[in-house]
Amino acid sequence: MKRTKNSLSWLLAAVITLAGVVGANAESAKQRTGKVVRVKGAARYSTGGNVWQPLKVGTILHSGTIVQTASDSFADVVLNEEKTARASSGIAAATASAGNPPPVTMGYRPVAEQDLVRIWDDTVLAFDRLNATETGADKITETELDLRSGRIFGSVKKQSAASRFEIKIPNGVAGIRGTIFFISADGLCGSSAGSIIIAFPTPGGDTGTQTVVAGFQFNITTGEMVPIPSSMLPVLTEWIQQQSRFDSRPKHTFVCDDTIRPVTRTKPESDDED
Repeated sequence: MKRTKNSLSWLLAAVITLAGVVGANAESAKQRTGKVVRVKGAARYSTGGNVWQPLKVGTILHSGTIVQTASDSFADVVLNEEKTARASSGIAAATASAGNPPPVTMGYRPVAEQDLVRIWDDTVLAFDRLNATETGADKITETELDLRSGRIFGSVKKQSAASRFEIKIPNGVAGIRGTIFFISADGLCGSSAGSIIIAFPTPGGDTGTQTVVAGFQFNITTGEMVPIPSSMLPVLTEWIQQQSRFDSRPKHTFVCDDTIRPVTRTKPESDDED
């Protein structure tokens, strides 16, 4: 299955003209990181050896980290270069779910240069590859996530032509390019902005690809492409609104006082004056 996923990943890279990224010079590569910016309920993470730690706001995730959320829980992760991810923090309003806003314990409002992934409840997500390469004229990012179970929801900024943002699932690979999306491990993928390209094995043993445009969702298992159901629209709408409020910090306004006031020299009073 691992070989199949690798083949699908390479096919997907070819379809969206991203094959040249993998050969980037390692000396110019920087490590991308994920910073946990919101947690509701319970979640944990592991960096290997089946050793788990509680996931908290402020936790920095590197390549090779696995995150697992419990029932009725979620976690939001901002992906960026390490220095930016460490410097980002803040408090924001809770994201509402469809008709039932959850009680969020901590909040965050991302800035414009960030990718954001929400890990929903009962989900296992591995951060397989988080890289960034400076080429001088451009920045190439490589993001590979492995959605092993559950579902995620995300927003990915517009990328350079050579960058790639891929999400592996048990039965395919999805390429994300500047879109707001949701994807589940059972093969349901949808987009409310931009598009998703999915590569998946067909029953005949071949490899198929499908582009999912804004407003639609595609089911790899059934092959159905249908409009996003109305029950999902409130969640997607709130997500879009949240992304538009990139920076809620109050802006400071300084007013210059140009009033001219005369200054008069006064003679100090003498202490021995009669």
